[in-house]
Amino acid sequence: MVTDVYREKDKMISIKVYKQGDDIMIGACDEKLIGKKFKDGKFQIDVSRTFYGGKLISSEKLERYLEDATIANLVGEETVKCAIKLGLIDPSCILKIKGIPHAQMIRML
Repeated sequence: MVTDVYREKDKMISIKVYKQGDDIMIGACDEKLIGKKFKDGKFQIDVSRTFYGGKLISSEKLERYLEDATIANLVGEETVKCAIKLGLIDPSCILKIKGIPHAQMIRML
């Protein structure tokens, strides 16, 4: 039973929502990546608590946020997988930095 709780916690997503006029931008990442930096050649991503650190949600809740977002910055397996599932991210457009998936989405209205 403890293992199930651990697995579920391991899949939590941290999300922070930013609103500017009519735009809703979200920064979302797999919780376990908060505070880490990844560098691979000329590419680097800083998964800062300042930008991505917010409330912890499930991937099901992330889907609801993604449906409303006009801009999304996404990092991590679970987080990016959720956006792919919704058809918002093309799997061929994912950038991997040290094996960590990173994707951005902009919805043109």
